[in-house]
Amino acid sequence: MTDKTVVLTDDAPAPAHVFSQGVKKGNMFQVSGQGAVDPASNEYIGTGDVRAQTRRTLENVKAILDAGGSSVEDVIMFRVYLTTRDDFPAMNEVYGEFIRENVPSGALPSRTTVFVDLPHEVMLVEIDALAVTS
Repeated sequence: MTDKTVVLTDDAPAPAHVFSQGVKKGNMFQVSGQGAVDPASNEYIGTGDVRAQTRRTLENVKAILDAGGSSVEDVIMFRVYLTTRDDFPAMNEVYGEFIRENVPSGALPSRTTVFVDLPHEVMLVEIDALAVTS
């Protein structure tokens, strides 16, 4: 049985509650749900702007993947949580740009998008990721 390894980086927001930024076990790497928090200021950015929030959120996920010795290329599944269906087209556009920039193989990860209430009123999007590493 393989031990769990907690992944923590200053390049992404510190975990706000009782969870890790990321956890690795064997070749599995789960990144906890991230929001649009600037890690330098620890403040939410992009109030009312799902495009800005999506990009910052994905950059936070990427920073955690990088800290764990992984990359966006290794992600097999993203889960995207939006507060309204109206934000889907804008989120999807930014997500697509990010994936094209960070998945050079072109092997697109799986994705699920759901519409929910999020923990902080300013949050329009939250994203987590599951990666498989070697």
